[in-house]
Amino acid sequence: MRITVVHDIPLDFHHQEMVNSVMNSLEKGFEVDSRPFEIDTVGRLRGTDLVFNLTTDMGNVERQVHLPAVLDLLGVPFTGSGTTANALCINKTLTKLIMKAYGISTPEFFSVRPGDTADNLPFRPAIVKPVKEGGAKGIWKDSVVESVDDMQKAVSRIHESFEQAALVERFIEGREFTVGIVGSEVLPIMEIDFSSLPDHLETFYSYRVKQFHGDETNYICPAKISQRKETAISELSMRVFEVLDLKDYCRIDFKIDEEGKIYFLEVNSLPLLVPDYSDIVKMAEAKGWSYGDLINRIVASAINRYRIGEENGSL
Repeated sequence: MRITVVHDIPLDFHHQEMVNSVMNSLEKGFEVDSRPFEIDTVGRLRGTDLVFNLTTDMGNVERQVHLPAVLDLLGVPFTGSGTTANALCINKTLTKLIMKAYGISTPEFFSVRPGDTADNLPFRPAIVKPVKEGGAKGIWKDSVVESVDDMQKAVSRIHESFEQAALVERFIEGREFTVGIVGSEVLPIMEIDFSSLPDHLETFYSYRVKQFHGDETNYICPAKISQRKETAISELSMRVFEVLDLKDYCRIDFKIDEEGKIYFLEVNSLPLLVPDYSDIVKMAEAKGWSYGDLINRIVASAINRYRIGEENGSL
């Protein structure tokens, strides 16, 4: 069976490490090659049995939709979620609207499009973030606001910096958790604890905290929560996975407020798979999986979905 790993270009250090590690993991059981996602690549993908999709945002999060759309058109199987699911998850406002429609708790919110203004802040504190960015881009220390004036400044900055809508969301005071799902399994829940950060830093995932202070952030996995709460978060995670029609693997973020209520924040439909760095890799390790186990379980999930090999009896 031939697997082609398709990735973005150019590759920074983390993305190059991810591509190399995925290929090394797959070479033990499959014929593997890799290609950058370019126009010239598309026609050559028809000859592969499965594409391992590693086209994450790399500065343009909407690119996550492009490769699944092309592969769907070509009829080429691939790992990870499809075009519609990726498109929905990229847009935080749409994702939250779907959660509300299905009765899944998410913080109160509204969005402000470029050219529009907001003159009221019905909940405080609030956090202002871009609607379509990942990796905490566009979230600064002063993105958490208490007044209409500060909210308007934060919204204007999003409009100017990213040329997209700003999401204004009630900021939940409480503990933050992230949940990985692979296939149909929920990995050990991870708590992201900011209490060890230096006093001058914000105690939430701003861009500088996420990108430059990861070594000073505590990642507690398995999270120290009650069995009842663990079950509730796990069941809610699978509900989100099913509602959004996600496939093979994802990562979902939640917060629990001081009264114990669980809130959905957002979902990453195509999380990074960087060894010793990415949250979903850390959660897999807490379950006792090696990095190779994680990658091969993602592939196995895709193979089962597409029923690859059944026509010739190889499965």
